[in-house]
Amino acid sequence: IAPTPRPRHTTIRDVTPEEDKFSGFIFKIHANLDPKHRDRIAFLRVCSGKFARNTFYKHVRMEKDVRFSNPYSFLARDKDVIEEAYPGDVIGLFDTGNFKIGDTLTEGEDFYFTGIPSFSPEIFKEVVNKDPMKTKQLEKGLLQLTDEGVAQLFTQFGGTKKIIGCVGELQFEVIQYRLLHEYGASVVFNALPFYKACWLTADKQNVLEDFLRFKQANAGADKDGNPVYLAQSEWFLNTEISNNSSIQFHFTSEIHR
Repeated sequence: IAPTPRPRHTTIRDVTPEEDKFSGFIFKIHANLDPKHRDRIAFLRVCSGKFARNTFYKHVRMEKDVRFSNPYSFLARDKDVIEEAYPGDVIGLFDTGNFKIGDTLTEGEDFYFTGIPSFSPEIFKEVVNKDPMKTKQLEKGLLQLTDEGVAQLFTQFGGTKKIIGCVGELQFEVIQYRLLHEYGASVVFNALPFYKACWLTADKQNVLEDFLRFKQANAGADKDGNPVYLAQSEWFLNTEISNNSSIQFHFTSEIHR
């Protein structure tokens, strides 16, 4: 009674589930799914062909071949190693930090599945480390937890201030709890007066650099080093868009994939 797998859009063409060659994309990442093993699982949706255990597939973004000896299927708390998977199936792959949400695996073709954007957060807070002795654990925890896609991490331009952006207040409580119990890092969050994050691109790099330098208090970079403008209000955002016609303001980060 479930709907059959549908064709998926990519950067070069539509991929249909009936195709012979395998393709799929990562839509979720979860760190420490098993607290005893501190593992990290990337969840992949098969879009075409057949996924086979211990077979090399192309990681398009990293331009390298990867294979998986223990791919899993999940049902409630149970997980089982699988030999193969087909379009519509979701499988779990052990990840050592190679994957980001939206990454594509293929049998050699170069394309990305589209329609998996990273939206701008609505609430922004500065991360304050309560235990300097746990700085490394905090860095690791922030990177891994924000890889899961429910929160975004920014670093203020010209400094080291870490800013987390979320859609709701509850997500900050979850991150605070998980940082403490999974990584031993104790933090508090200070609210920041930002309204929206916009990713920036420009044809002329010097124009973009001048803007970031001039707007240093409201500028930063995401985890991949992409420049971001943190607007204080809708009025400020519209003013900057009007005054900087040579800079493109993007409300999702899919533009950078």
